[in-house]
Amino acid sequence: MINRRDLWRKVQAAYPEANFLQSPEWGKMNELVGHKIVIEATDERTWCLAIRKDAKRGRYLEIPGGPLVDWKNEEEVRRIFNKIKVIAKQEKCVFVRLRPQLEKTIKNMRLMQELGAEPAPMHLHAEHTVIVDLTKKEEKLLANMRRQTRYEVRRAGKLGLKVNWSDNEKLYQEFHQVQLETAARQHFVPPDLKTLLAEREAFGKNARLYYVEDAEGHRIAYGLILISGDEAEYFEAASTELNRKLPGSYALQWQVMRDLKEQGVKKYNLWGIAPPGEKNHRYSGVTTFKTGFGGEVVEFIPAHDIVISRGKYMLDLLVETLRKKRRHL
Repeated sequence: MINRRDLWRKVQAAYPEANFLQSPEWGKMNELVGHKIVIEATDERTWCLAIRKDAKRGRYLEIPGGPLVDWKNEEEVRRIFNKIKVIAKQEKCVFVRLRPQLEKTIKNMRLMQELGAEPAPMHLHAEHTVIVDLTKKEEKLLANMRRQTRYEVRRAGKLGLKVNWSDNEKLYQEFHQVQLETAARQHFVPPDLKTLLAEREAFGKNARLYYVEDAEGHRIAYGLILISGDEAEYFEAASTELNRKLPGSYALQWQVMRDLKEQGVKKYNLWGIAPPGEKNHRYSGVTTFKTGFGGEVVEFIPAHDIVISRGKYMLDLLVETLRKKRRHL
């Protein structure tokens, strides 16, 4: 009998858009922090990792980056969505929140509606992002960058900035502390240390915590990279005040891209930018930085909810709508 990891590798081969969000490792990470997971997988053509989450306003089922299914096969699509609803009811969930790896088009938005899903009040992971094609030669990768980005990458080398990575637990603790300080400056909610360590344990060597040091050995920037198959994600970041004066984040990204390329990873997802034209969005500040590396801007369909219990769901809808506005998301 084929095991889940072998089946997952076949799914990844069948669906180039598949990434860590539907991987067994992401499932294990969620189990480590206390969530129940359910994997519905029939063969190498259909896969769905569902995560049961117990929120204060009610339990819900989360399906990030999934399900992975042949969207042209109407019968199989309806089968997996019916199965998702059955699982949600069995787990006594108020709703299901999913964000498939589908490009945002009128056709795909209409398909979600036909399947009984409605736009969610909050996003689910990176709906707008930048993906760099690492199959290109290094010279081409540099040439594709914005001129200012390329300048900062080269300036980092002249300043003697050094980039390394480790999976040492002590480094994760250090990163967590710096991220708390970064979050206080930039007004976002960082993951707790338990979650970071769970990611480290679940992904093993495929969780790389990069760090940048200046010429005097002071650490100024950090980035957590998660790798799954042909794609890697720039999943978490943190920096010190000194990084504002030095191109540490540019040095980090360029070293990550070169390392991943050498390893054979084909795509690098820079993970999360502001939607077009939304200057007040929380991610607007990092959008110029991330798009400067010359990748393709990708827009997935937004998160959708399948409502199981309408009455209980209305409270969640109200609270999350207000939260989204307050956080500028």
